[in-house]
Amino acid sequence: MAPDGRLTYDEIFAENDKVGAFLNSCYTYMPAKGVRYFFWSRGPVEWSDEAWDTDAESESGLMSGRLYNGDASAANHPAVNVSEDSGNGNYWGRYWAGIRNSTVFINRIDSAVVDNESDRKRWKAEAHLLRAYYYHELLKWYGAVLPIVREPYDFDADFSQVQKASYYEVTKFIMEDCDAALATDELPWRITSDGEAYRLTKAFAEAIKSKMILFAASPQNNAGENRWQEAYEVNKQSLANLRNQGYELYNKVNFPQTYLSDNAFIGPDKNEKAALYNEYFTQTTQFAAAPVDRETIYQSRDSQGDVWNIDGIGAQDGYKSGTCPSQELVDAYETIDGQPILDLANPYADEKHLQPNYNPENTLYDPADPYANRDPRFYASIYYNGSRRYAFWNFAEARESVENYPAPMGARTRIIATWAGEPQTGLHPTVRKATRTGYFQRKFLHPNSGTNNRVTGANWKIFRLGEVILNFAEAAAEAGHLDEAREAVNEIRSRVGMPELPADLNQAQLILRIRHERRVELAMEENRYFDVRRWLNPGEDLSKTDKWITAANIIRNGDGTYTYGRRTVRDVERRNYTSRFVWLPIPLDEANRLRSATGVDWQNPGW
Repeated sequence: MAPDGRLTYDEIFAENDKVGAFLNSCYTYMPAKGVRYFFWSRGPVEWSDEAWDTDAESESGLMSGRLYNGDASAANHPAVNVSEDSGNGNYWGRYWAGIRNSTVFINRIDSAVVDNESDRKRWKAEAHLLRAYYYHELLKWYGAVLPIVREPYDFDADFSQVQKASYYEVTKFIMEDCDAALATDELPWRITSDGEAYRLTKAFAEAIKSKMILFAASPQNNAGENRWQEAYEVNKQSLANLRNQGYELYNKVNFPQTYLSDNAFIGPDKNEKAALYNEYFTQTTQFAAAPVDRETIYQSRDSQGDVWNIDGIGAQDGYKSGTCPSQELVDAYETIDGQPILDLANPYADEKHLQPNYNPENTLYDPADPYANRDPRFYASIYYNGSRRYAFWNFAEARESVENYPAPMGARTRIIATWAGEPQTGLHPTVRKATRTGYFQRKFLHPNSGTNNRVTGANWKIFRLGEVILNFAEAAAEAGHLDEAREAVNEIRSRVGMPELPADLNQAQLILRIRHERRVELAMEENRYFDVRRWLNPGEDLSKTDKWITAANIIRNGDGTYTYGRRTVRDVERRNYTSRFVWLPIPLDEANRLRSATGVDWQNPGW
């Protein structure tokens, strides 16, 4: 550090170690995602139709409560203007800072003092990917209100000529950065040692390309141009390249002593495919030449903390249940014969989603026994009324819902009870440890975690091969390559033992099934928030998906049986469904500066 605490760029790029340290600083803007949004929230998961946040009513001044009430402005938006927790928040300022530093690095590295050329080339490739990632995040959140920055601006520069680029132009710029990285021999496809943990790879480049060209081809963003064939071609090549480098779906239970034991999936939930799926999301990926997990492309550097205490099943001594999956998400899980529960083209007959349009071809689903015979991913992802798990915490001793079974470490089997009036985990409108919807999130919760066995949540999987496969499937179906699209989706379904899609689906039907598959396979992974937006036409709102969120209305009868119904989570609609909530607003002071400098209104519609 210089005596005045400052270094010039010339000084930084004149010494090898400082050059490497500056690249490290470019990495600091990477977000943690997962449950590391403000106050241990899942952010986009709870702002879509996937879930309801237990803090929305009990702490209505926090992010989700304000959003549900429509309390948002360009000057003070709850999704942005909060204390940053592990990089989730302040997206505009944070990602532009990352873009600036990455651009400075890219423009100086060729003439910098670097001890060996291999490092120089690899570092430059990483900077290209960091810039691509930050741009991709801005484009997802804000849309086509971004300039393309190839040269870093000085702070006293003339900004009057700065221009907005189209969504497609920014996408192509992102892909250009990715291609620069892919053309660098010194950049690896996979990180194989802890000493290089969390560095970027060529696989990361392919994942960004796959996602962003899909988004650019989607109705919200394509400016009326048909870009599906290009999206298909890019995704086909990216997927092939990843497969050629050894990336594959997580297809084996590698820790049977944990996930296939009696304290993991108990009773009707016990299913090897459910255990496989749960294992994948509750294990942090290891860095090795031959890793157990060959599906994860990139994971965050942060664990998700004590999810059992702040985002899992409620408990007597727990803090909050956090993410409560919606009835809409539960409705999405098919029966084991591969039939959807609802008519996918028109799932509900009413605005509030209280009158489901059942699929007449489904003969296994019984509304009076709604959790039987479901997709294994349902049992791996959702705790429902009647689920069982070993309880590594202190429940009240004399509860009807506790059964005593032989169990390790003094644990007891807990029958999850979510009926209205159950005092610990039942449906309740304000108690933090209760459920708002009749469901608890299970997908990221280790089966042995609890108060007396603190197993933290695994690092968040930012990109994984399963998503790239579904990106390809969607692009292929939209471009008319139906057989390839169906084959890709069937690979995802086969992993969890679900039947193949019918071979006689027409294009429109297949697209519906692929969108539906994304909802199930990628549930609570932040994808749904962005998917429902990109599938809209410009000017449309989110009233069909996000206006009303429903819960299971479960009544415990005198004989111990249950009557299952539906109810809205609250009596008034969520107010974050109007068209302005498709995009985040540029922060007000930034929008004013841009207008003053360029004479153009850069702000997103409605803000």
